Amino acid sequence: MTATRVTTRAWLVRADNPSPMTLDGTNTWVLIEPGGSRAVVVDPGPDNASHRDAVMATVALGGANEIGVVLLTHGHRDHVDGAPSLAVHAVAPVRAAVAGLCSPGQRPLVDGEQVVVDDLRLEVVSTPGHTADSICFTLDADHALLTGDTLLGQGSTVVARPDGRLSSYLTSLRRLRALVDERQLRVVLPGHGPTVDDPSALIDGYLAHRLDRLAQVQAAARDASTVDEVLVAVYGDVEPALQFAARWSLLAQLDYLREAGERVPPENPTE
Repeated sequence: MTATRVTTRAWLVRADNPSPMTLDGTNTWVLIEPGGSRAVVVDPGPDNASHRDAVMATVALGGANEIGVVLLTHGHRDHVDGAPSLAVHAVAPVRAAVAGLCSPGQRPLVDGEQVVVDDLRLEVVSTPGHTADSICFTLDADHALLTGDTLLGQGSTVVARPDGRLSSYLTSLRRLRALVDERQLRVVLPGHGPTVDDPSALIDGYLAHRLDRLAQVQAAARDASTVDEVLVAVYGDVEPALQFAARWSLLAQLDYLREAGERVPPENPTE
């Protein structure tokens, strides 16, 4: 595994865990302030010794001699499984938006919080939707936005129902769109896939895709008697390995429409 310097402060170490859901692998971000002695690691990835060693080597390559804190964007295993071993190896605390993912004695991250390590400064942005605990971070000094799975470098994000909610996700996307303009953010550092140099266009595309899919589901649901009928009508072209994820997204959309008073087929045919 080789590290790639993406911005002045951000290094990418991609885990060797490719799959239809993780794309080329989980992106672990090593952030170091120029001249700083401590690094911030965002999303340690899978519990894999070679990946952990690559992260530690990147910390040294960037000129730091220790990890100040490990941050998690959300609780999915491909992002967090390596956190406990990295925390022990580096003697560093782990923090996330939920207490159960934090090291003992560490408080959960909250929206608007400033995480400061040496002179490196990140701001926490609460972005529920993909999961209830999803957060992003702004790295204003590099005009960068670290997005976990809220925004990917390619493809679209699954709203992982029942934990994820489409209404929350759409609100989060609109919030990030405004934040990009407000902070003049120029690059997305995602949890999977390549970096994206036009955050505005990426988020606009995500919103358009979601609303287009929602319209398709709404139309298909009007005459359908089962969820599976809607799944075939809207997601029939999705490869078999990703049908389970398509079903998650569909159920999230049906929840959204049901809450809006639309007629949709029941999840359980006996309802």
